[in-house]
This record gives sequence, structure tokens and C-alpha cells, in this order.
Amino acid sequence: MDAHALRRQGWTISAIARHLGRDRKTIRAYLNGERTAGQRRQTPDAFVPFLPYCRQRLADDPHLWVSTLFDEVVGLGYEGAYSTFTRALRRYRVRPHCEHCHASTGRDVAVIAHPPGEEIQFDWLELPDPPDGWGSGEHAHLLVGALAHSGRWRAVLAESEDFPHLVQALDDVVRKLGGTARRWRFDRMATVCYPSSGQVTAAFAAVAKYYGVGVDICPPRRGNRKGVVEKANHSAAQRWWRTVPDGLTVVQAQSGVDKLSLRMDDRRRRIDGAVTTVGELAAAEPLLGIPVRPFPAELEVERTVSPQSLVAFDGNFYSVPPGLPGVTVKVLHRLGEDDLRIVTAGRAVVACHRRAPRGAG
Repeated sequence: MDAHALRRQGWTISAIARHLGRDRKTIRAYLNGERTAGQRRQTPDAFVPFLPYCRQRLADDPHLWVSTLFDEVVGLGYEGAYSTFTRALRRYRVRPHCEHCHASTGRDVAVIAHPPGEEIQFDWLELPDPPDGWGSGEHAHLLVGALAHSGRWRAVLAESEDFPHLVQALDDVVRKLGGTARRWRFDRMATVCYPSSGQVTAAFAAVAKYYGVGVDICPPRRGNRKGVVEKANHSAAQRWWRTVPDGLTVVQAQSGVDKLSLRMDDRRRRIDGAVTTVGELAAAEPLLGIPVRPFPAELEVERTVSPQSLVAFDGNFYSVPPGLPGVTVKVLHRLGEDDLRIVTAGRAVVACHRRAPRGAG
């Protein structure tokens, strides 16, 4: 009212602004009717351009994690914060309602202490409907290892869950973690212990001795003992596996899960009132060194020779003599050694090769 009255008296905008202690642009906006007293100026909603994408994405997959959807829209150019994004999803009611998704509450829980460098938790994650080109059947197999104190986790794709592939994946996981904790924790998987008694098998006891660690087996029906790795499994399944396209190779998929686990190191933690991250906690854990070479378990996998007389193994192709297309052969490789053998069903050696790095082609 004062601005309009002074304007009618012939005052300039600059004079009115000095008299009222306001910015000239503010005075001009009110005098020109661009703003109304008592109403805040509304800024454009940065979420609106991404609203159709979010609606379609959640219509296709109603149980998609919001953090996964946030990663996708950030890649498309969204610049808002995660909290702003979640408020927008609630404001526009983007997610379809599902009665079965309400979390259960009221269950008794206990806090288990995990000293730094004390324990790594391992678990197999079976991933349904892998791409046909992988040749994995109905499930792909991902071994996840998580440091119980800091929460840092790494994961490795394996062809199966048998003993040699378990040893190979274990070695890869501890190398990705930068060392090993003093103890390894498993559930009652048959490749580690006898499920009925929980006693560690002689074969896996040799593996534990080789790496200088102890083995802990979870008691029956005590799934919360592996809560850290179970949470990592959930993150890998929701934030990575749901987004894997059909045309991806195993090597490309492994690169994707590696990128996710590295990004998860940026999760914030509050320890004794100080804010830190998972990566900083993990860097301070006193991990043990690991042997230069993995435990010498022998991998044995079946393959069919291609029309080009090639055999696929670990992301590479190895040649065999002509005349064998369509024949089932076995690839033998002892972990830690530099060569591999290709043999027939009768164990006759048809080719020997120097093993190439995984995914070299």
C-alpha cells in the first residue's frame, strides 16, 4: 500500500526502495502486479519433467526401490536432493499402493557387537532369470562378502555354488575388500559345513587354514546373525539386478555390481557423535594380509565346442583342434596357476592354454 501510494505521488522506484528498505526489483514487481502481498513466489518444480518417467517406471515395477529410481533420474539430469525427490514422490502419489509391502514391527531384536577387523559375513545370492547368453540356467550366483563392522561389501558373480567356485569367489571378494578379517561367518551351506551338525568340512578347513582365518557357522534359525550381508544382498538385488538388461555379458554385469558397491562406500555413518562414511570406517579396519595366490582348488566346468572350434571360459574363448564342433568337453583350471587344460569326457587332453585375464576376449 505504501509503495502504490508513494508511486501515485510521483516517487521513483529507487526512491521508494530506499524509503521502504527494499530491493528495487521487489518494488517494481509489486507495482507491475507481478507479485501479490502475502503470497510466496513459487519456483518451478524440478521434479515435474521426470514425473512421467517415474510413473511409468513404478507402474512396470511397483516394488522398485526409491534409491534405485533416484539413481536413474540423476543419470537423466535430475539435480535435486534425495530427500526432495522422495517428498515429490509422496506429494504426487507416484507409487502404487500395495498392502503386502508394509514392514512388520514389534519383533524382538538384539544389538550384536562387531569389533573392527573381526568378521566378514558371506552369503550366496541367487538371482532369478539371468540373460540367456550367460548359460546359467534359472539363476545366476552372486557371492557377497561384507565387513561386519564398517558395512563395506563386495560381490563376485560365479558360474555355480560348488566348492571350487566358492573358493574362487571368496578369494576375489577378499582381494576386492583389500584384505581379510580374522573370522569368516557363513550359514549352513553344504560346501562349508555339514548342515545337520554345523561342523566345518575338512576341505573347507584347509581353505580357512590357508588364509589364516577362523570359521563361524550361524546357529539354525538365527538369520539375524548375518544381518550386514543380508542388507548388502538386498541392495544388490534391488539397486543392481533389477536394472540389468538382457544383452549384458557376465563381465559387464560384474563391472556394474562393482560400481554399485564402490558407490555404497559413500553411505554416511555416525560414530560417537562424529559423522563419517562406510569407506572411511573400512579403511581404518585392521585387516589381515592374504596369500599372493588363491587356494589351489581345481575348477572343472563342461562346455560345448562352437562351430569355430572355440571353447568359452571365464569371459574368454580358447581354441581346440578342428573336428570337434558340438562335442562336450571339460575345462580344467587349478586356481593360482597360469594355464588351463581342455579335455574330453574320457579325460584325454585336446588343448592346453595360458589362461587370459577374465573378460579379455
